[in-house]
Amino acid sequence: MTGQPINKEISQRICDHMNSDHKDSILKYVIYYGHIKNPKIAHMLEISPDEMKIDVDGEVICIPFKHTLLDSKDAHRTLVQMIKELPIGSS
Repeated sequence: MTGQPINKEISQRICDHMNSDHKDSILKYVIYYGHIKNPKIAHMLEISPDEMKIDVDGEVICIPFKHTLLDSKDAHRTLVQMIKELPIGSS
């Protein structure tokens, strides 16, 4: 079974979920993949097949994915895998 194509509605659903339930993961993405030291507030704005946009303390950054996301299920797998790839103690 495949997921839904990543469009504006799916992007909003993913961002709402991440901002509500996984704020800690968003901060970890920003620190490790975005190379931002000591972020205070991070809010996921948008996800596309190629990148995620995150507002970090009032500045928007883009974090590219290693591959083009195929659908919403691939987005979920990729976001989880990105957290698993973090070195221990990187938070």
